[in-house]
Amino acid sequence: MALLLAAALLVAQAVNFGLQLRAGERQRTQQTTAVAIARLAELVARAEAPRPPGFEPMVVVTAQSPILPAMPKRPDVVARAGQTLTELGLGVEQLQAGEAMGREYRYVRDPATAALRRVEGPRRNALILSAELAEGRWVTAVSQFPPHDYRVVLWLLFQTILLYGFILLPVLWFVWRLSRPLRDLRVAADSFTSAAPAPPVRERGPADIRQLVHAFNLMRERLAAMLDEKDRMLGAIGHDLRTPLASLRVRTELVDDEAERDRMAATIDEMNRTLDDILSLARLGRPSEPPALVDLPALVDSVVDDFLDLDAPVTAEDSARLAVTMRPTLIRRAVRNLIENAIKYGGAVRVRVRAEAGGAIVEIDDDGPGIPPDEIERMFEPFTRAEGSRSRETGGAGLGLALARAIATGHGGRLSLANRPEGGLRATLWLPAAG
Repeated sequence: MALLLAAALLVAQAVNFGLQLRAGERQRTQQTTAVAIARLAELVARAEAPRPPGFEPMVVVTAQSPILPAMPKRPDVVARAGQTLTELGLGVEQLQAGEAMGREYRYVRDPATAALRRVEGPRRNALILSAELAEGRWVTAVSQFPPHDYRVVLWLLFQTILLYGFILLPVLWFVWRLSRPLRDLRVAADSFTSAAPAPPVRERGPADIRQLVHAFNLMRERLAAMLDEKDRMLGAIGHDLRTPLASLRVRTELVDDEAERDRMAATIDEMNRTLDDILSLARLGRPSEPPALVDLPALVDSVVDDFLDLDAPVTAEDSARLAVTMRPTLIRRAVRNLIENAIKYGGAVRVRVRAEAGGAIVEIDDDGPGIPPDEIERMFEPFTRAEGSRSRETGGAGLGLALARAIATGHGGRLSLANRPEGGLRATLWLPAAG
């Protein structure tokens, strides 16, 4: 707004500047033309005045006009001079007017001799006006244009400074007063997260802006209350569901059929894992664990060791130390979910950690059938599992990949899946390195 107003003032002053210069130039031309016409009228009157025989008038008469073809012509001066001479009753054969560069002369008194001497001044344009009295008899009047008055430029500059001072400065103050609460509001909106709602914004500025900030503060309080209520609700759901599941787990011990008892226990364990994944995914925006600087290869090795204790076909390449700021429990959960998926659907699993592109990458390769390219992104949706190549009987509830990607995004990273050219699937988890 301030720049637009400054540009508008600049354009207005430029137009005003041009009009002032044009008016000054027109006045300068009219003044010079009036002097030249007056002098020519006097010369024509003297040349045509009755005189005694043998008496020559004090007028310089030339055989031709001094206006050369190369000089710029002034037909406007010719028309004005002809009208003036007609009004004065002076008739001439023809008139010519043109501009030429001439030397300005002035007379000064010599201090030593007290005599006057002519001194040359700067060269200035002069207006030449000639009238033909009769064939071969021309009289000429010369009038020099006055020098340009550059004081008008200084005045316009001073006027521009005053305009900017009296108009632009108040506008800048108003724009600053208007934009400061809007900037605070934008910062608060950008910093608003489910983990840490933004602090209330100070209500200031014009009435409309204060009302907007007030509405934002009310919305912030409602969202914070909804998030707190969601956490309490999730805690209650987790408690209310885990209690009957634990009771069912105890009652399975009373079943005499060992195979049926094992199936019932496996179902209850799967329900517990699914419930844990659902609660973890819902609470991911408000983690209770603080970030810490952790050696990512060591964390991945500890997860791989847990699978090796269960005789799972997992191998990990040796990697150099690589510090990453993370919430260790969540990253451990994401890596475990990725390895579990790879074991279920891909058989042998290979894990590698390396540094790349200003961060750290965890690559998990399997030897499974892969995923159709058009189905890869859909696999990250909650409760989504692949059909056909991935058996439903060996899979979970379809929350592992969704939870892993949410954890990666919450750390400022990303998770992607891609089919390997040699076969199998590769899961790539990228996390920003410690700053």
